[in-house]
Amino acid sequence: MKIIFNLEYHTIWGQTVYITGPNPELGASDPKKALAMNYLNDGKWSLEVDINTDKAISYHYYIGENDTVISSEWGEPHHIQEGNEDTVLVYDHWQSLPADKPFFSSAFTNDIFSHKNKKGKTPENTPTLTIRCFAPTLRKNESLAICGASGALGNWDAHAALPMDCLKTPEWSVALPLKEITLPCEYKFLVIDTQSQKPLAWENGPNRVFDPTGVTPDQDIVLSGLYLNNPLPAWKGAGIAIPVFSLRSETGYGIGEFTDLRRMVDWAVQTGQRMIQVLPINDTTMTHTWVDSYPYNANSIFALHPVYINLEEVGILKENAKMQAYYEKREHLNKLQEIDYELVTQGKWEYLQDIFTEQGDLTLNSTDYKNFFKQNKDWLIPYAAFCYLRDQNQTASFNYWKNHSNYDKKEIEKLCAPDSPYYREISIHFFIQYHLHKQLFEVRNYAHQNGVVLKGDIPIGISRDSVDAWSDTSLFNMNSQAGAPPDDFSKEGQNWGFPTYNWSEMEKDQFAWWKKRFRKMADYFDAYRIDHILGFFRIWEIPEKAVQGLLGHFNPALPFYPQEMTYFDFWFNQERHATPYIRRYFLSDIFGEYTEEVIEKFLEKAHDDTYVMKKEFDTQKEVENYFVGQNDDKSKRIRNGLYELIADVLFVPDPRDPGKYHPRISAQYTYSYRGLNEQERNAFNRLYDDFFYHRHDDFWRHEAMRKLPPLISSTDMLVCGEDLGMIPHCVPDVMADLQILSLEIQRMPKDPTHEFGIPAYYPYLSVCTTSTHDMSTLRGWWEEDRAKTQRFFNNVLHEVGAAPYFCEPWVCEKIIDQHLKSPSILAIFPLQDWLSMDETIRRENPADERINIPAIPRHYWRYRMHLTLDQLLKADTFNKKVRMMILKSGRDS
Repeated sequence: MKIIFNLEYHTIWGQTVYITGPNPELGASDPKKALAMNYLNDGKWSLEVDINTDKAISYHYYIGENDTVISSEWGEPHHIQEGNEDTVLVYDHWQSLPADKPFFSSAFTNDIFSHKNKKGKTPENTPTLTIRCFAPTLRKNESLAICGASGALGNWDAHAALPMDCLKTPEWSVALPLKEITLPCEYKFLVIDTQSQKPLAWENGPNRVFDPTGVTPDQDIVLSGLYLNNPLPAWKGAGIAIPVFSLRSETGYGIGEFTDLRRMVDWAVQTGQRMIQVLPINDTTMTHTWVDSYPYNANSIFALHPVYINLEEVGILKENAKMQAYYEKREHLNKLQEIDYELVTQGKWEYLQDIFTEQGDLTLNSTDYKNFFKQNKDWLIPYAAFCYLRDQNQTASFNYWKNHSNYDKKEIEKLCAPDSPYYREISIHFFIQYHLHKQLFEVRNYAHQNGVVLKGDIPIGISRDSVDAWSDTSLFNMNSQAGAPPDDFSKEGQNWGFPTYNWSEMEKDQFAWWKKRFRKMADYFDAYRIDHILGFFRIWEIPEKAVQGLLGHFNPALPFYPQEMTYFDFWFNQERHATPYIRRYFLSDIFGEYTEEVIEKFLEKAHDDTYVMKKEFDTQKEVENYFVGQNDDKSKRIRNGLYELIADVLFVPDPRDPGKYHPRISAQYTYSYRGLNEQERNAFNRLYDDFFYHRHDDFWRHEAMRKLPPLISSTDMLVCGEDLGMIPHCVPDVMADLQILSLEIQRMPKDPTHEFGIPAYYPYLSVCTTSTHDMSTLRGWWEEDRAKTQRFFNNVLHEVGAAPYFCEPWVCEKIIDQHLKSPSILAIFPLQDWLSMDETIRRENPADERINIPAIPRHYWRYRMHLTLDQLLKADTFNKKVRMMILKSGRDS
């Protein structure tokens, strides 16, 4: 087959357009063997290639200069189907990042806008003109057609337009007998109703003209890479946010399960919602206690949590007595208003051991299981070994294991091999992960069939006691802790305890660890939320011996040399500015009646009224260890006061570059700052503002653009970013450039000049919501600050008079309606906030709806729906209200 490739692309002097593809004649996808195209004129490039094949051909273009790839096309490769003639004349368009990239995600191509794929019909035994067009925003009830200035194209009669076939959403194609087309050809695309085939709208813009040169009667022509200029209103959708553990079924085991998501899909369909957003679902089993309920502290980034397994779908136990005991325990647990995490996990583990005894061999010898194991063994073997060694050593902290504390791949493979004496105890974890995969994968398929998107959550951190830290230690900074600077969630900042990422090490293999993580998630989800996306710009890194987030610093960052500080007229003194500022005169403010006791036990006098911490208490971690188990009010006050003293500094040293310093976050609230004179305060403020709001903009943009593009392009999932907190100026620009959806929350406006966000002004590429799992619900927030609620009532809802004491259903409805009518592409609300609109079904006490309190490091995650999913599906009046609100707001149903 002879193919003549044509492409119009305006390069700069010295650059060349190259073409490459899997076929040997196209360089076998090796950039070093790619074919250089010939420049004709006016940005036109051409290349003639003989390819010995009768099968479809794929390829892509890139721009090169001096053996360096300057830029490559975005998206899937171009393709040529087998045709009627020996010569094919191809006219391509360079595939740039599209302005509507989110609609190319699997959330739309697999779910919301998926169309039945067809192989385009090609007229036989005659040269053809094939025209292909991308139409990513066509809805399920819409199709693409072409109409133009010839009989074959309907002579500009929209009712006689020629329907096109969907090759693979979102690409449409039509093949026309070349003899029936007059060249040059004038045409336009139009949107038609799929069922009636009636025209809905012509595309925007002037008529298109195709005017090829040098066409002979014995050539097929392919015109590809076109884009529909869709004139119809931009799509918007609605969704629900609910943790899997919070789901409640009629026959549940006291916690939500993957299979319960089917009923949630049914409710989404019934109410016109398109997305179900969940929290992380990875295995968090570390201690076998309620502490493991924290979903952001997984022991594996790949393994699913056994607590979400539906036991009866795995199998029914043969012993009637055991099944009867199971049913009794299930009934007890399911009546509880909150999750009893320990009883649930213990009961499920006992059942799984029993069913594994009965069915394990049969499952492990099945073809389906063997395929699953083969595809997942790279992570499955280390994970199963980790679980076994964790339980044998009674700790997930692998540094304390008797054997295998240092990961050795060959030794671990021997440990997990079928001939290992420990195989039976280890292979149960293979068995459980296989069934979890089956159950969640089936739910994903059910969601696809119903046009509903499952949206997952990728935590920014990994646990230091995880299989990931154990098997890939070099990828993490194990001597540091990740967290967040002070914000609305916590005035001392947050310390998550996770190690930070060693990005330079990760970059050596093009971030392979991250890509595997994203691709595994794509097995089950078509959209995801990047938890704390700011971590890809910089992470808040806290010293290993600190407890609070106040002593942290950004990594990477550009700390100051002391001489640099003089540019701001600030003269740095290490002892004065980077050592805890402890003076006698304010100690009573902190410790009250316990001041003298604190001085005697924890402090040493330096000179005059100046004190220093005793050596055995000079870090927050040492103070924390001293007060372990002491939870009385006195101990708490002294402990927290000592934390405050240790954090009372203006600068923290950089751990990697001695002699450089970071201004301490929120330093203006320290006694050390108050001890400065006016000139020193002004100088420090200038230095502080430059450091936190200007100094790093270009630097952090570069950091994000190193990491995010290769990671988010590793899958087709829709990408959403949680961009709350202390946001650098570069973040919105990077997210806009990469078309990552932002998160908009009314009570946390991005504009610091506004007290509340204004939904009517939200950007289109955003997810708007009323609250998140880290916040009080809409009703709970209403009762927290009466003065703020009153301002919101008058200034945002534009209501007169006094605000209701409680957030009445009509108020909740008005707030949600305001969000539904926003420009945001997605409006996703927690179930609690949806239910708040109906006084007959919402929970009595809004405090019982809270999922997490970030200020409490060891919070118990145990919120459950108070309704079952079946009851929710039968709440006809409420469900009709939700559906009508979504329809009236212009959101898709």
